[in-house]
Amino acid sequence: FTGTSIPNKMLLFNFSPTARKLKTYQALVPHILELQPTFRTLDDEGLKHCAADLRKRAAAGETDVSLLPEAFALVRETSRRLVGLEHFPEQLLGGIALYYGNIAEMKTGEGKTLVATCPLFLNAIMGHKGHLVTVNDYLVKRDLAWMGPVYTFLGMTIGLLQNDSSPEQRKAAYAADITYGTNNEFGFDYLRDHMAESPD
Repeated sequence: FTGTSIPNKMLLFNFSPTARKLKTYQALVPHILELQPTFRTLDDEGLKHCAADLRKRAAAGETDVSLLPEAFALVRETSRRLVGLEHFPEQLLGGIALYYGNIAEMKTGEGKTLVATCPLFLNAIMGHKGHLVTVNDYLVKRDLAWMGPVYTFLGMTIGLLQNDSSPEQRKAAYAADITYGTNNEFGFDYLRDHMAESPD
């Protein structure tokens, strides 16, 4: 090196908004993993109590930033017990990215179904509803049957949209914490809402 300073453009390259976000998200993963031994010592009722406590803390005004590590670690342990799948660090990172409104691209078989459990749970305890969108009715049913036990164990309600769902079934599905459906069903329900004769 000649001793000249590095151009500002080169310095900024490694500190793009995306890189900064990713660095922030990556820093949360070790905190989640550190909590795992604590959750493993709890029995099932203890895990359910933790889920209820997180919801109360969120309702009392605690931020999602402070609740995220506990929420994700709780879902990770619950998933390990109930469905035999434990989120890898990369899957936790994907869940954090999703929770904060980013797109996380994953290949077939890399665990998108599992990744979604953490941000959906945190979203629910923060008092928001979540929609999980997939491409066909078969995958909707499969994914719901697969991850449903995790959600219900942690006190969340689940809704299911199918091609033949009645208006009453659709209304009930949207009232749940998490609604599973296809892109077609969500899209056409949006249109149906705008054609309805009354808000009911």
